Amino acid sequence: MSVDPADGGRWTSLRLAGREWLWSGPGLLTGPREGHEAFTDAGGLDECFPTVRGTPDHGGLWNQPWESSVTYADTTLTRTFTGDAETVAVDYRLQAPPGFRFIWAAHALLDCAVGATISAPSGTNCRLYPEAADLLPNPWPANAPWITETWPQPGGIDLGTYGPSDGTAVGAILIDCPTVNVVDRDAELTWTLSCPGQPVSTALWRNLAGFPDEAPYRSLGVEPMLGRVFDLAEAGPDDAAVVPASGELAWRLTASARPV
Repeated sequence: MSVDPADGGRWTSLRLAGREWLWSGPGLLTGPREGHEAFTDAGGLDECFPTVRGTPDHGGLWNQPWESSVTYADTTLTRTFTGDAETVAVDYRLQAPPGFRFIWAAHALLDCAVGATISAPSGTNCRLYPEAADLLPNPWPANAPWITETWPQPGGIDLGTYGPSDGTAVGAILIDCPTVNVVDRDAELTWTLSCPGQPVSTALWRNLAGFPDEAPYRSLGVEPMLGRVFDLAEAGPDDAAVVPASGELAWRLTASARPV
């Protein structure tokens, strides 16, 4: 695998089981995004912290250079990579004031073909966000930041299939779901996130040329996350990760792949 320390520590390549898994992006810019105010999609995997949506959009790390660690406000996030041809493990350590609440996501955009499938345990609660409203049989509830349905077809939407372009884009979160599998062509990728005592979920972003309005493209995000919401400002008491009294929190993200 490879990362770009100058461009927010973004993962630019994840080669496992003989193939590349990360999408190279829509070509919206070249060079690092250091100092940019508005998030620009570069593909690969961005580290989103301390929120995904909201302020700052996609967090505060993607527009500053990294080394092995990066600082944001009064926090320091460190990551260490280990792995081989079939597995990559990333160990994270966050140092922050006790009680600090945050959302973190490995915002991974995958290089998948039409027909790729996403699998998670049937019956998993899935929070759908308002961009899904036009795909639902009933009107979106007034002022609701999300609605909760169940996997594999939340609200009747087949989110488990990366289908052909239909002009839609849907964001969702698989609640308390630490492991998700993606099968694409002749290989399977498995994401697993471990952080005992913290809310561990998987965010999904299925863009079938429905975003952005002015120049839509296709993208598939399968994003392990700490938390249960996209926007930290909308997090209930149990919806965000919380730094313990020690002032340090550690978690591990594992990506593994195999031929199928």
